[in-house]
Order: sequence, then C-alpha cells, then structure tokens
Amino acid sequence: MSDFKGRHFEGEIVLWAVRWYCRYGISDRDLEQMLGERGVSIDHTTIYRWVQRYAPEMEKRLCWQWRQPRSTSWRVDETYVKVRGEWAYLYRAVDKHGNSIDFYLSPTRSTTAAKRFLGKALAGLKE
Repeated sequence: MSDFKGRHFEGEIVLWAVRWYCRYGISDRDLEQMLGERGVSIDHTTIYRWVQRYAPEMEKRLCWQWRQPRSTSWRVDETYVKVRGEWAYLYRAVDKHGNSIDFYLSPTRSTTAAKRFLGKALAGLKE
C-alpha cells in the first residue's frame, strides 16, 4: 500500500494497531503488549503517532459506509432537546426504518439552519 511507503512496519500491522485502538478503546500500552505477544516489538508512542496519522484517514474512507441510508426513502425531522443544560434544535435525517442518517444541532430555529442541514445531508448522500 503506497500510504505506508517508507514506514518501518508493514501497512497491515499499522492498520491492525489503529483499528484495535479506535474500535475497542485499548490503551497504547496494552496494545504494545498485545503486539509484543504476536512478535512485533513496538513502543506505545509509535502506536499513538500511527493513530494520530491514520485514524482520520480511515474514518474518512469508511464514513460513506456508515452514513449510507438503508433505503432510498428518508425524511428530515426536527425537535427541541436539552444538551448539557442548554436547549437546542435537533435536525435529523431519518430513513423509513427509523435509522439516523445524519444530524445537526442548532441553537436557534431558523430556515437558514434547516436549509444548511438539508444541503449537508444531500451532499453526504452523493459522496
């Protein structure tokens, strides 16, 4: 994989470490021990650097799978919720099965906020 060119370890090892760290919430030091048990001698700071470098890219590449609606029919709903002691308007894009596709919190209820969210949700479906 060209993204890992020039790295000391193979791309597969880097991806394992970053995935385990992000998915299961394993600490750097525990992950260091786990990889050590599998014959990979590595320092926990290296794992931390990998996470900082590759986790955003992995999320960006996998984001389309998470946000894909399960059906072609979806709606936008709006409600008023309390978040951290403050009231805010919650706009959600929901498919016909009730699964959230996207959401947007706005401190004010306005046509501009609703249009902004709708544009963002539609742009996310095109990607």
